[in-house]
Amino acid sequence: MSLHGKRKEIYKYEAPWTVYAMNWAVRPDKRFRLALGSFVEEYNNKVQIVGLEEESSEFVCRNTFDHPYPTTKIMWIPDTKGAYPDLLATSGDYLRIWRVCDTETRLECLLNNNKNSDFCAPLTSFDWNEVDPNLLGTSSIDTTCTVWGLETGQALGRVNLVSGHVRTQLIAHDKEVVILDVRVPCTPVARLNNHRACVNGIAWAPHSSCHICTAADDHQALIWDIQQMPRAIEDPILAYTAEGEINNVQWASTQPDWIAICYNNCLEILRV
Repeated sequence: MSLHGKRKEIYKYEAPWTVYAMNWAVRPDKRFRLALGSFVEEYNNKVQIVGLEEESSEFVCRNTFDHPYPTTKIMWIPDTKGAYPDLLATSGDYLRIWRVCDTETRLECLLNNNKNSDFCAPLTSFDWNEVDPNLLGTSSIDTTCTVWGLETGQALGRVNLVSGHVRTQLIAHDKEVVILDVRVPCTPVARLNNHRACVNGIAWAPHSSCHICTAADDHQALIWDIQQMPRAIEDPILAYTAEGEINNVQWASTQPDWIAICYNNCLEILRV
């Protein structure tokens, strides 16, 4: 895409519903494609696939599909080489794996770690293994973490249905988890205090170990340079004020000069 030559710093998309979850695509030919999870009502929610058109420099919706439970997280398969099917995972009441095609998105499998019931405790989050995309880990409000194995059939060159199984389950969390320097586990490495309301999202820069972006209910997305820690970090190096409370922030892993935020029913990508 020749978007950099157009010198536009902000691109905006307005969804029909409030946007909470989002994720950048990682494939080079899909680098300005994002998935958005929207809340409509308790048992009727939506996921949209949107992309930035080169000619018009506008976001367009490629696909919309129903999601019965609000998405707590949404994530594309971390496959930069196109070796796997074009898969999207969502968490909520279950972990769902979707196959994204040009004209439709279909559910490939629904993963439930409770073998004794059709119901399971809601999932708070999950992550996809970047080294081995056949592995995903989920976290649940029932204090468990589950590692799932996927079978995609890509090695056989066939379009198989995706299936999954439990690789292992950990029952380990009974209180809040915080991120610390493991060399000094009792002391936070740094505190960033400039937000004036609840912080809803945080994203490390994919190209730097000392830059981080935070987003909050005070409408602000702040980028920090933390290389001077453990000395106090007084102010961010960049600040952006949105038109509403920011629900999420994502730093694009394959194009580190772009950050995405969502607030109200809006998605914005910002060049940094």
